[in-house]
Amino acid sequence: MSHINLDTLYRQVIMDHYKHPRNRGTFDDDSLTVEMNNPTCGDRIFLQFKLDGDIVKDVKFTGEGCSISLASASMMTQAIKGKKIEESIKLSKLFSDMMLGKEVDIDEFGLEDIEALQGVSNFPARIKCATLAWKAMEKVNKE
Repeated sequence: MSHINLDTLYRQVIMDHYKHPRNRGTFDDDSLTVEMNNPTCGDRIFLQFKLDGDIVKDVKFTGEGCSISLASASMMTQAIKGKKIEESIKLSKLFSDMMLGKEVDIDEFGLEDIEALQGVSNFPARIKCATLAWKAMEKVNKE
């Protein structure tokens, strides 16, 4: 596949997650809530977790932000559902490495859509947008 076609595909994947986010919404009952914002651009994310011990049984998000920020939150919620908190934090660190342009094994994520965000690493100002939900999720370990 040519570079141009791959970029177009990645843009489509990001826009699909932005326009049709997975796991967007809130839980009506008690759940662990984490909030984080990026004061530089105004992106804001709220994550809600249903935990079963140290396993993410379910996760939802709400917030305002750019397409990259919200698409990344959608992808992140899909990637961590059913995983242990420790595994989720490991994925977050791999994602951060990818955003910094480091070589990362995409298969470790278990969700190919995340690869669509790889190009964000070429735009340093947008890296915080892509990592916002992931950094917020890491706070669950500290709650």
